[in-house]
Amino acid sequence: MKKIINSVLIITVILTAFAFTNPTKEKVPIKESTIIWEGKKITGSSHSGTVALKEGYFEIDNDLFIGGKFVIDMTSITNTDIESEESKLKLENHLKSEDFFGVNEFPTATLVIDGVEQLEEAKHFKVHSTLTIKGISNPVDFKISAEDRVATVHLEIDRSKFNVRYGSGSFFDNLGNRAISDMMSLDITLKY
Repeated sequence: MKKIINSVLIITVILTAFAFTNPTKEKVPIKESTIIWEGKKITGSSHSGTVALKEGYFEIDNDLFIGGKFVIDMTSITNTDIESEESKLKLENHLKSEDFFGVNEFPTATLVIDGVEQLEEAKHFKVHSTLTIKGISNPVDFKISAEDRVATVHLEIDRSKFNVRYGSGSFFDNLGNRAISDMMSLDITLKY
């Protein structure tokens, strides 16, 4: 009887320890993180630039990603490929306007990691997330690789799903060579 009671006590202690084990939330140092965007016209020409990460963290348990949340400062969107300061500023202001991201009403975008699957390749993960831009949320899946406390992501987003309509053939006819692809890309590097 004593052995049974001791076994039950040991099992209870082990289960209690597992029940109270919390994953750690590791803060992403935003000054060392980058988000580079690119948008293309249907004709093939493109523009690119940066947007700043305002805050964010990964949830990590036993060196594995299990979740996270990132807030992007949409008011910080810049262009890096136009040399003329006047043209650069004109594009940046247009991107911040209601035609594109409406930063006066929607100053931030968020990405919340809902689930993570470890892939066969070491330190590579498939991420299921919810991206919110202009108050509209949509699921976005992508792959992330992480090594030496640096996570890298290449993300393709259909801007039309977030009511970013300017120059979109999904909303407007007869745009000709002024049409802008609905797909935009983000290359993200997060140091944690």
